[in-house]
Amino acid sequence: MRRLLYLLPFLLFIGVGVAFYLGFQRDPRDIPSALIDKPVPAFDLPPLPGRAEGLSSARLTGDVTLVNVFASWCIPCKAEHPVITRLAREQGVTVRAINHKDKAEDALSWLARNGDPYASIGVDLDGRTSIDWGVYGVPESFLIDRQGRIRFKHVGPLTPQVIEEQILPMVKHLRQG
Repeated sequence: MRRLLYLLPFLLFIGVGVAFYLGFQRDPRDIPSALIDKPVPAFDLPPLPGRAEGLSSARLTGDVTLVNVFASWCIPCKAEHPVITRLAREQGVTVRAINHKDKAEDALSWLARNGDPYASIGVDLDGRTSIDWGVYGVPESFLIDRQGRIRFKHVGPLTPQVIEEQILPMVKHLRQG
């Protein structure tokens, strides 16, 4: 019995070590979303000043749409922006955006410098809508089907590889069926 008491801390240490080892093998961007295959949360965001249209849950039905959550202060957002621009302009995917906790003048300046591939942009100044979507940080992107259900979530900047291997095949599938 006494040996078991001495062996218990050692076994506990081994168990914690194995848990850490297995945890480090996981990709931190593979964060499961509880919203996959569920309708987008109900929301209605105002547009950036000077733009006619904001973004609401009602606008996310009828066509397959990519919703990108971005901010002008986000360095990875700038890195993914050319990829999103090509997706919208060359691949014909409707891309809408949620501008996350950003000053309107900063967002407008950023779009003027980098281009504006978005069909519409909703301003989420306090971040409440982003929280409802389960956003952990920017950038994050969501693929929405024709019925307004979230079908895919990508955490971090979109890359050409993610677009080619995941987004475009899923867009094609969702448009067909």
